[in-house]
Amino acid sequence: MKVVKWLLAIMLTLVVGVTVYLTMFFDLNNFKPQIVDAVKKQTGRDLHISQDLSWSVFPSLGIKLGGISLSNPDGFTPVAMLDVNEAIANVALMPLFSQQIEVDLLKLDGLTLNLVTQKDGKTSFDGLAADSTADKPKTTAPSNAKDMSLQTLDIGGIELTNTNINLIDIASNTTQTFSLKRFTLGQFSLGQFADFAYEFSATLPDMTLASSGQGKIKVDQALKNITINDFVMEHKAQGDSLPGKVVNADITAQMTMALDAKTIDLQLTKLAAMDLAATGDITVNYSNSIPKIAMNLDIGDIDVDALLPPKEGRADKSEVNAATGPSQEPDLSALKSIDLTLNLSAKSIKVSNLLTQNWQMKMAINKGILNLSSLTADLYQGKLALSAKLDGRKAIPTYQFDKKLTGVQIRPLLTDAVEVDLISGTANFEVKGSGSSLIPDNLKNNLDAVGKFEVADGSLYGVNIPQMIRSAQQKLKGDLSANSKEELKTDFTSLTGSFTLKDAVVNNPDLAMAAPLIRLKGKGTANIATEVLDYTLTTSVVGSLAGQGDAVDESLKGVDIPLTIKGTFQEPKFGIDTKALLEGQFKDEADKAKEKLKEGLFNKLGL
Repeated sequence: MKVVKWLLAIMLTLVVGVTVYLTMFFDLNNFKPQIVDAVKKQTGRDLHISQDLSWSVFPSLGIKLGGISLSNPDGFTPVAMLDVNEAIANVALMPLFSQQIEVDLLKLDGLTLNLVTQKDGKTSFDGLAADSTADKPKTTAPSNAKDMSLQTLDIGGIELTNTNINLIDIASNTTQTFSLKRFTLGQFSLGQFADFAYEFSATLPDMTLASSGQGKIKVDQALKNITINDFVMEHKAQGDSLPGKVVNADITAQMTMALDAKTIDLQLTKLAAMDLAATGDITVNYSNSIPKIAMNLDIGDIDVDALLPPKEGRADKSEVNAATGPSQEPDLSALKSIDLTLNLSAKSIKVSNLLTQNWQMKMAINKGILNLSSLTADLYQGKLALSAKLDGRKAIPTYQFDKKLTGVQIRPLLTDAVEVDLISGTANFEVKGSGSSLIPDNLKNNLDAVGKFEVADGSLYGVNIPQMIRSAQQKLKGDLSANSKEELKTDFTSLTGSFTLKDAVVNNPDLAMAAPLIRLKGKGTANIATEVLDYTLTTSVVGSLAGQGDAVDESLKGVDIPLTIKGTFQEPKFGIDTKALLEGQFKDEADKAKEKLKEGLFNKLGL
């Protein structure tokens, strides 16, 4: 027992003696000139230390620095690359001998970093890397080296205040400022949760950002896993390009980082931004050169139109497309550096005034290819099913898609999507296509597609075919004043057809419509680039065309009546070929006369 006491006494005497010697006879400030000269020799930069250095040995090993400045390269503005107002670090001495780290205080105040990029590409970091390292032999850790582990790591507190990073680009004449007003970490020990909080802001060329947050952090004993719980963040962005010029976002998350496996798991328990609300999880594996990201998100209602900047008035569609359509292919090279899988569900999504509900989407991006394997949604009382692929590996991207609509109410869909009020009914629609180039004009011209459609129990708007035929018939009889105020609508029980799309022209060779009074068949084209219609139809009367209170006229039964559809998608023009109608009637009457003549001749011959 006495031996132990003597050993402790000797150790304490040595520590006290060294402490007295270092604090009274060993002045760190005597080394300031050597430190300044060494930095100048290695980097060519000027280091200034305006305040005295102070340190302590017992009971804690500590150092206090202040008034530190490191210059930028010659000719740079600002002159200083790094300024530090004050830095303090105190570590308990005795626990270090048993692999125990007890930090009393870590404090950094007033750090300013000015990172400049000149017009010629030179930056503030040029010259800081030591060239001599290239000649030094490489050292490798022994194969039997043990993983880093500490018995304990206790930190009384960490405080970072007034930290600013300025990114200055002389060529573009822009400055971006990132400011950490405050970061604090409370009492911290390995394996235990510790409180932390921060306040951050940024000034960018087109907006300003402000963020604050708090949570609890834990690092395991082996220094391999980091867990953050109850991480609550508030963000605010302001800028003219933002919806309403201000965007607020609140996020609550839990996060786990596995440093050995190089993975990050993030649980979003709350994400609220404007009218958007979401929950989900995100997993990141950064063990490869391209991080692998998997996202599962559940979103409420999204109004994409409200998220976009307001439109400057209502211009003609063709003028808008001509003015805003890009003439170059978008740069999709970023797709090559993304490995992402996304499963998304949404209550509703509104985009370009088109409303869809109950979204379920599965998408992946890998090696430059975006693959939308499945997208299903409720659409105007029907269903949408879509799959698509975009290949961005080459300068001119290519794409393909397969789209199906079943049981959709076509009239409100067309009205909301393209502002066309042409047809109503319950529609089934299928189309498969492929193409190249994402330039708007090329999207129309390079797209090849095939499809078919079927509309049941609907109406054509803008035309009343029975009334049109009836009016033409009356005019042929000499009533040039024949006119009707009936609604311009033609009811039908079915409307079917198939189509091909090539060189921006939709070719529909087999249009067929069945209505209570008429049967219609025909063919035509629709140019999606110029939005011009050109249809030739043949109508057969199968019932009475008499209007209410009119006498029944069956004279047109069995006569083929040619109709035309001209004009544009927005303003289709329906017409009837009166000459062909007249010729049809004359032919019918001539055939009847021939039959009567033939019958009379046979009677005279006694046949």
